[in-house]
Amino acid sequence: METRAGLIRQILMAMSAITVVAGMLVFFGTYFAYSAIVTFYKPPEADDWLTSLDFVILAALILVTLPIAAFTALRLARRILEPLESLARSARQIAAGDLSARAQASERALGETASLIDDFNIMAQRLQDMAADMALWNATIAHELRTPLTVLKGRLQGIIDGIFEPDERTLRRLILQIDGLARLVEDLRTVTLADSGHLDLRIVPVRMAREIEEIAELLAYDLSSNGFHLTLDLEDIVVEADATRIRQALLAMISNAQRHAMRGTITISLKTDDETPVLAVTDEGPGIDPHIAGKIFEPFVRGDPGRAQETGSNGLGLSVVRAIMEAHGGHLRYRTAPSGGASFHMVFSA
Repeated sequence: METRAGLIRQILMAMSAITVVAGMLVFFGTYFAYSAIVTFYKPPEADDWLTSLDFVILAALILVTLPIAAFTALRLARRILEPLESLARSARQIAAGDLSARAQASERALGETASLIDDFNIMAQRLQDMAADMALWNATIAHELRTPLTVLKGRLQGIIDGIFEPDERTLRRLILQIDGLARLVEDLRTVTLADSGHLDLRIVPVRMAREIEEIAELLAYDLSSNGFHLTLDLEDIVVEADATRIRQALLAMISNAQRHAMRGTITISLKTDDETPVLAVTDEGPGIDPHIAGKIFEPFVRGDPGRAQETGSNGLGLSVVRAIMEAHGGHLRYRTAPSGGASFHMVFSA
């Protein structure tokens, strides 16, 4: 890093020069003012305009006052500028790529300066956390994409080499891998757009019960063939929402229950809680481990990693639901059902 004059030294030199100049101005200004007063307004009986003793007294006062003023100015400047020098040094380190740099505030720092240092350190910590999250996000995405891409490449290379026959079964398996990739990309797109505030929503009054009934009718056969029974408990509520996004969120919730819950009943309920619409999906267990319940809405977090791998879950389903609900001004919450199962509540804004 190029050597440069420190911020403290630069400002201290400037303040010292100002103090000296101010002292000289006081001295000579007082001298000439006193001379002018004596010259124009001297009483007839007065002695000559400025005696040697007057000059000595005035000079002595200035010489005593000047060091005191300079000392006070330097002490005050140091209290103000030491934290600012630390802040400037940390800012240069962060700009150079060292996100762990933090500014230090001395115990004597003034209140506003100390607050500035605290705000800077909070900002630097958030920047470091965001960089770490981005690195983890990129690594996780690469991991999620690698498996289906490896399968696709291996199967296609096997077909080229004549190891596998390009029959209907093989092609269907390849299509399933492609569908998984497409779902992963779409889920990533939804979460990213929602987190950046750019998720496109078309908010209109929606008869939510009707939408849920249509989805239930479409999914009834698939769920029953997998050992699930779908139960509806719906109030006829009109909600201001994007119907397409809500269908996407509800499908993700039902799919999540189908992958992770025990065979049994999945209940979809729509009620109002203090005039707030709440759409809930509840299963019969086994629920979510309390140790990860607080992180379950984060991207790529899985309740049971082993089972998620078996069922093809990409760990983004609940993140997509959370993102959609937050884009609507609401939120997603988890509760343990009386039966011990998982109950996810999509809470809309009132």
